[in-house]
Amino acid sequence: MSVLDFLFGRRLASDEQKDQRIGVAAGLPALGLDGLSSSAYGPEAALTILLPLGAAGLHYILPVTGVILALLAMLYLSYRQTIAAYPVNGGSYTVAKENLGTWASLLAAAALMIDYILTVAVGISAGVAALVSAAPHLHKYTVLLCLGFLALITLLNLRGTGEAGVAFALPTYLFIASMFTVLGLGVGRAISSGGHPHPLAAPPALPTSTETVGLWLLLRSFASGCTAMTGVEAVSNGVSAFREPTVKNAHRTLTLIVAILLILLGGIAYLSRAYQIGATDQDQSGYQSVLSQLVGAVVGRGWFYYVTMSSVLAVLCLSANTSFVDFPRLCRLIAKDDFLPRAFAAIDRRLVYSVGVLFLATASGLLLAAFRGITDKLIPLYAVGAFMAFTLSQSGMVMHWRKQARNDSHGSSKQAHPSLKLWVNGLGAVATASALCIILAAKFIEGAWITVLAIPVMLTIFRVVNRRYRMIENQIECPEPLDVTPSEPPVVLVPIHRWDRLVAKSLRFGMRLSSEVIAVHLSNLEGDAADDEAGVMRQQWDRQVERPARSAGVPSPTLEFVRTPFREFITPLQAHIEEVKSRFPNRLLAIIIPEIVDKHWWQALLHTRRASRLRSALRAHQDASVIVIDLPWFIQNAAPNATDGIASNVNQSR
Repeated sequence: MSVLDFLFGRRLASDEQKDQRIGVAAGLPALGLDGLSSSAYGPEAALTILLPLGAAGLHYILPVTGVILALLAMLYLSYRQTIAAYPVNGGSYTVAKENLGTWASLLAAAALMIDYILTVAVGISAGVAALVSAAPHLHKYTVLLCLGFLALITLLNLRGTGEAGVAFALPTYLFIASMFTVLGLGVGRAISSGGHPHPLAAPPALPTSTETVGLWLLLRSFASGCTAMTGVEAVSNGVSAFREPTVKNAHRTLTLIVAILLILLGGIAYLSRAYQIGATDQDQSGYQSVLSQLVGAVVGRGWFYYVTMSSVLAVLCLSANTSFVDFPRLCRLIAKDDFLPRAFAAIDRRLVYSVGVLFLATASGLLLAAFRGITDKLIPLYAVGAFMAFTLSQSGMVMHWRKQARNDSHGSSKQAHPSLKLWVNGLGAVATASALCIILAAKFIEGAWITVLAIPVMLTIFRVVNRRYRMIENQIECPEPLDVTPSEPPVVLVPIHRWDRLVAKSLRFGMRLSSEVIAVHLSNLEGDAADDEAGVMRQQWDRQVERPARSAGVPSPTLEFVRTPFREFITPLQAHIEEVKSRFPNRLLAIIIPEIVDKHWWQALLHTRRASRLRSALRAHQDASVIVIDLPWFIQNAAPNATDGIASNVNQSR
């Protein structure tokens, strides 16, 4: 078994792609981890803003969470319709492109890409925060732990979506079972105690109030809590990952994700108020996450606490998997429209868009390192991209239903259904746009300006890439038929240093192309050649080339000399090429570059790589009248064979 097979699994055939698709059981961990894990940092982000109110702030977490849950329910209804209308891929990019135009789709793409990158960074940093809460002595290794988890998730996703979903299933379902148990016990005790349960492990004392409640503070808390909704769009963006029946599986997965998230968010908000649990400073060594305090208060610090916190850690870190499923698929769509390099659309040995996976891992790793893996520092950047994509998707769906209503030629009874759908998406668009404005206003100074600045930068990149591809297409497009007018063969030029089998093979190939073959001898390349080097080469040329050519009655290749007084051969050779071109002004010049090709990569270190340097220099010159021909000589372990088969890879220098 090779190293690649061990790390990434065996190579998959194209017709095995259907086997890599997932059902509901695997879809929940593959596409739901982002949404489910946000229950760990969404309520905590809202409580962090309410911290200046002290214990009084806990009275407002329930109404703030209630507004978030109402918006979440509205998004659920909206995205169910989006999945049904776009069963291949219902992501914001596709919906906006088909209904709002190119610029809107690119804006959605930029927003989604930023959201996915931040999802990875926030999920992993929150997971490590949960680990540090349970094991405070690991606090100083926060960044290293973040990067380690990122590397593990990247490796799993390079093995394929199906394997990643199966690998993440156990911690996902353990998290759901553990949290439901904690919430069930906590709510039961809170109700039985009249709303004032006794915590088994007392949470840190809340600070004294330093502010009075105001609308702006509540809006900021709402904006921070909205991070709990950032994974809702994942299913619609990854519809193509589901097996048949695609829409039904996607709908079931979305329903499960939203239902579980509603229970988690509502339960955490209620128990935070009941047990008097607030946020703490993550920069401090005694940091305790809200979930850590909550689990400890309900079940104590025994074995179940560590099982639950382990599942929280796993789900938070693995929540990045949602982005690893959707981000490469989004990049593929953008690349197919020529707004990203086409390598993003290429599928690898495991039927994975590995360029997108690696790009996402690199960008997220840089963010984690830059912000030292601190969730509170990443949260202000978060949610802007998600809610911008929400708004564009819902607005696009409104236009979709309006088009469908206009095209419907049946009676009014059949127009009522599209009209109802239009109102659902319309309300979703208004609600998410309002939330986006609040998030921008509340989080702009705290760091959201970075996201706002990054979006136009990405739009510029999209346009530059697209302009480049269009320019290439315009230049290479050929509407006219092939020109079959007879033309003169090219003049062939072969750079040589000494007589050997490479030169003999190059000359033989050149003589098949043209009767005008010029061998250019590069003299004194090592700087210690004898003065009679040219004379020795002429005698050898007469014996090895000219005499056999005369005997066969064929034109003999010409030998010309180029001195390299400074051991640098590219500039003198290019000057000689220009001189040859002036002698044959209306003919192509084919330059044959012989090169030794080794079997193993390390053997290439034994050579000077002059051939590759010359090839790069000629191509960089961008002379359309010069054709560069690579002529390989394959080194074998056996004794050299006198007969040289001619195999070449011809590339025109552009």
